[in-house]
Amino acid sequence: MEYDRILQDASIIDEDGLITAKASLCLKDGRIAKLAPELGDADHAPEIIDCRGLWVTPGFVNLHVHSPMNLFKGLAEDVQIHDWFNREIFPYESRLTGDDVYWGALLAIAEMTEYGVTAFADHYFGADQICRAVLDGGIRAEIAPTLFGMAPDFRQQLEESTALIERRQYSHPRLSLRMGPHAPYTCPPETLRQIVDRAKELQVGLHIHVSETAQQVEECRLLYRKTPFAYLHDAGGFELPVLIGHGLWLQDEDLAYLNDQTYLAVCPKTYLKLAMGSGAIWRHSQRLPLAIGTDGAASSNSLNPLEQARLFGLVGKFIAGDAEKYPLEQIWQILMRGHQALPFHSGRLEPGYRADLLIWDLRASLTAPLYNPLAAIIYSAESRQIVHALVGGEFVKKHGKVLLDTGPILEAVQKIQARLLRDGKGRAEVRY
Repeated sequence: MEYDRILQDASIIDEDGLITAKASLCLKDGRIAKLAPELGDADHAPEIIDCRGLWVTPGFVNLHVHSPMNLFKGLAEDVQIHDWFNREIFPYESRLTGDDVYWGALLAIAEMTEYGVTAFADHYFGADQICRAVLDGGIRAEIAPTLFGMAPDFRQQLEESTALIERRQYSHPRLSLRMGPHAPYTCPPETLRQIVDRAKELQVGLHIHVSETAQQVEECRLLYRKTPFAYLHDAGGFELPVLIGHGLWLQDEDLAYLNDQTYLAVCPKTYLKLAMGSGAIWRHSQRLPLAIGTDGAASSNSLNPLEQARLFGLVGKFIAGDAEKYPLEQIWQILMRGHQALPFHSGRLEPGYRADLLIWDLRASLTAPLYNPLAAIIYSAESRQIVHALVGGEFVKKHGKVLLDTGPILEAVQKIQARLLRDGKGRAEVRY
């Protein structure tokens, strides 16, 4: 059979962390068409990549990010979380234009491609510009336009988000959308209910921050006599597919609200940097549908899911005081779970699944000698060892180089940076 591209004689690590020493992957029409130990005489392709000595894995998913915040990387350092939001990030965000959002998102896509991300879930305003960046950037994304229920123009936000979803949903195989209520503390009950009802009408899910800090849980209990998870449940939120940003301070009783349509995107680097505490996600990690996010680069400083997974495992061992906890396979499966939360039919090395793949060269001083490839990737490897990355069977990184032209992106971002520094902070309409 004639294929578009063949990855010949690779070693593979599947989504569960299981290793196959030798396999060839035949790609056609953006999907894995055949996976077999040997090629047949009739298997041909215009391009056959010799993968002897290389490792093929599914791509990474970043399940919670605010991609345009790459514009603020390094701008708000060594401050408490309230000041980080109210004195730094929200005032600067009020200065952003639509073009700024586009270039910030494209910068983030270039960085994520370097780190092996083949799909991400974004939560930010200016979502139409982020959709443009996704289509120009080459990787997949599910975009959730952020809605602030307490904002004076909430009704306008809701109608614009609805129109965007109706126009963009299913318009491209690399793009999907869902509703993005910001958080229980910025969406009063009546507006959160309106967003949930609109999502049901549009047959899309939700992407929302819930229980990021202990203070949020305490204030929600004081105001509404319920936890933020219960608050979302009572608005009907868990009747839909839900991506929870963080959920760090989930309470024991909140476990009852989770179902097979719920995923929690955890971002340990942000929790460490903003001193948000350890919460409950490590204590309940065996029961929770955990996946990996990075949060925005304004707090995490990098959009590297592998780094976040590495930190999750290490912090978990530290908290438990038990080096046998959080074994490699568990960390890898959490890293891969983001594929299940998105509608792209990716993340499994099986015929019919999207050919969203990474090809690793672990024959380097960083990862030698190679006793255990999972250990090498999770604890030792760097992004330069991802020599190729493919989305839908097409290269987005090849021979170690991201194919997206970063020259115009960096030029545009430098101009935005200069303008932000010149004009300073604006006036934020919301408070943390």
